[in-house]
Amino acid sequence: MMASSYNAKDEDGHHPGSVGSGGPGAVKSRKPDNTAFKQQRLPAWQPILTAGTVLPAFFTIGLVFIPIGIGLFVTSNNIKEFEIDYTGVDKSSPCFHCSHNYSWNSTSACTCSVPFTLEQSFESNVFMYYGLSNFYQNHRRYVKSRDDSQLNGDKSSLVNPSKECEPYRKSDEKAIAPCGAIANSLFNDTLELFYIHPNGNRTPIHLVKTGIAWWTDKHVKFRNPGGHDKNLSVAFQETSKPVNWLKPVYELDPTDPDNNGFINEDFIVWMRTAALPTFRKLFRIIQKKKDSNTPTLQPGNYTLEVTYNYPVRSFDGRKRMILSTISWMGGKNPFLGIAYMTVGAVCFFLGVVLLIIHHKYGNRNNNADIPN
Repeated sequence: MMASSYNAKDEDGHHPGSVGSGGPGAVKSRKPDNTAFKQQRLPAWQPILTAGTVLPAFFTIGLVFIPIGIGLFVTSNNIKEFEIDYTGVDKSSPCFHCSHNYSWNSTSACTCSVPFTLEQSFESNVFMYYGLSNFYQNHRRYVKSRDDSQLNGDKSSLVNPSKECEPYRKSDEKAIAPCGAIANSLFNDTLELFYIHPNGNRTPIHLVKTGIAWWTDKHVKFRNPGGHDKNLSVAFQETSKPVNWLKPVYELDPTDPDNNGFINEDFIVWMRTAALPTFRKLFRIIQKKKDSNTPTLQPGNYTLEVTYNYPVRSFDGRKRMILSTISWMGGKNPFLGIAYMTVGAVCFFLGVVLLIIHHKYGNRNNNADIPN
């Protein structure tokens, strides 16, 4: 008599002892239980857009953004700013001869005087900027051409800079300090400001050269080698100056040890690269005299004395000097106020349009849903 086979299964349809059967010899599956996630059955919240929620949102954004934009725009317009181009492109420009005769290979400096008139007074502190146009500091190879370890005072990087600095890494078998294309192209025009009295006498305007760099850059990112050693000529004796520089890094400001070498604030400001080809960088600060009711810069005639050390004709660039006051929101920038007003006006307009549509067609749709 032939024995019949019996295929036993448990309640879940598994063979006893098989994987997942739950029997004595079962092996628990290691596969995570993510069925709910795969089937999108997890708890979720989805907003239901109705006229009662959309219309108040549009009107609220419009009523909030428009006043903020008006405030920002008015504040920006209250900032006084004066700008003068001293590139020397036109033949009538006082700096025309410097623009066409000076180059990186010139050994003698070229000077020029640019007269201008301020129609209104400048109160509180006045910030003096230099501006460049058509200068692409945001080029990838240019931005990478630096050695942050060297700029932080690391002695090994001082004599053996990063290869990212090529071709401004070494000169005459000596390491260049600071190395790289950014440092090599340091802006080095000298700008001086004079007030011209009605009788023709000139009074120099005191320009403060410190306090123009970010605190973190000055005290964290940039440090001189040798720590607190003030003799920077010894610290940099095994290095060479950048190719386009007229003097080594330890002579940037020899009269002030706290503003010399890698911690020179003009140098630090330049090393923070700009995002756009037309930019401005802080050059000097004209501080208002304490306990004085006279404006920082009174209306009248002035002269900008320029030592022309930075040629820009090779890349069709332009150079400018800007005088500006600031407010709680910074320098003059009408874009932010215009952007707020535009977004607020668009939202308010869309709210009105949607309100009209809802008023005209909303009741009709509701009546269509009512059965006869």
